[in-house]
Amino acid sequence: MSNLFLERLQNRETLHEFGPLQRSETTGENLQKLAAEIELELALIYAALDVIAFDNQRRVLEAFRRNRVSEYHFRPSTGYGYGDDGRDTLDRVFAEVFGAEDALVRTQIVSGTHALGICLLALLRPGDGLVALGRPYDTIQTVIGLTGDSAGSLISSGVSYREVDFAPDGGVDQEALLRVIDDQTRLILLQRSRGYHWRRSLNIETMRRTIESVRRSHPHVIILVDNCYGEFVEREEPTHAGADLACGSLIKNPGGGLAPTGGYVVGRADLVERAAERLTAPGLGREVGSVPGGLRLYYQGLFLAPHFVVQALKGAVFAARMLEGLGFVTSPRYNEHRTDIVQAVQLGDPEAVLAFCRAIQAASPVDAHVTPEAAPLPGYDDGVVMAAGTFVQGASLELTADAPMRNPYTVYLQGGLTKEHAKLGIIKACEALMNRKKQSG
Repeated sequence: MSNLFLERLQNRETLHEFGPLQRSETTGENLQKLAAEIELELALIYAALDVIAFDNQRRVLEAFRRNRVSEYHFRPSTGYGYGDDGRDTLDRVFAEVFGAEDALVRTQIVSGTHALGICLLALLRPGDGLVALGRPYDTIQTVIGLTGDSAGSLISSGVSYREVDFAPDGGVDQEALLRVIDDQTRLILLQRSRGYHWRRSLNIETMRRTIESVRRSHPHVIILVDNCYGEFVEREEPTHAGADLACGSLIKNPGGGLAPTGGYVVGRADLVERAAERLTAPGLGREVGSVPGGLRLYYQGLFLAPHFVVQALKGAVFAARMLEGLGFVTSPRYNEHRTDIVQAVQLGDPEAVLAFCRAIQAASPVDAHVTPEAAPLPGYDDGVVMAAGTFVQGASLELTADAPMRNPYTVYLQGGLTKEHAKLGIIKACEALMNRKKQSG
């Protein structure tokens, strides 16, 4: 490859040469033709993503080889799970892949919220202070005590909470963050993905600069990263960038579409052990936790994750280009740098949100006949509509779309184990939006 080609692969933010779509008719067969044209436009961006997948796949393969992963590591365990070498080896593989001292990978962690809750509740005591960069994801707000009335929330337990907004341009206001840190501050929470907010997600380089800034003036503050939706999107993870802990869900990126449940915590060994004792009990920690179904899907899912994450990213890039061409506002733009698999699209109309999500559901391999409706969900203040025709319930590395029913009626698209499936769903969703536009005049 030429030096110019490599340079362009490494700097996707400069790919602005693709002009606006010129096609006036955007329904039916013409959407298929439009999709074919877009595929040609996006070839260079797809190639850049393939380079990232290759680098991450190499790191995962090396971790498997160095830890001598063998078939016997896949076998089930029962009861207490004492001496489960498959479980303990998977911990070591995760730690190496994420550039961390230690890892806790457990089927008993039920979600990303649970993984993050374990870390927060393990590390914060009455009188400690928690500082968050940006408003955390809805379900974490309940854990903190910003919403709901749980007696087990951090605030109800005597932990103080402060929040620092992102800068007007979506970046990190380093000075504002440093101003709110005081002697009481025990932990800073960074959320890599945007959640249900119209802001840029937090990329690794920005995260590194933020962590270094905090370290210089407050070396004893723990920095915890909610890594959900971000694993294997870039060449490094938050722990490579200096975070003390990072955590996430196995039914998102690192499970590779195969893990049926579970979550992980990676980082400093002493902090991972604290999380393990919060998950089980003091004195038991990581030594217990059987896996009656065995661990093959967890190993295999991790091995496949770099490939499937990039399939999802290609689907997100395609979706952004298609929707931008139809006049919708997207974030990130199709040619912007990405640090998670989430594609946000402002639709501005609750009926358009329903039409979009129903089209994604109808293009799903599972429950395609089901019609999504907005409904209350635990941890959310607003009704939420979710399209999730997935093999694993709630697995957002598979093609899904969801939206809180509140202004400005933004839908969040994520996943797609194959680019081909993502394209099929997105074309169907675009057709539904165009039909909705015609019906509303």
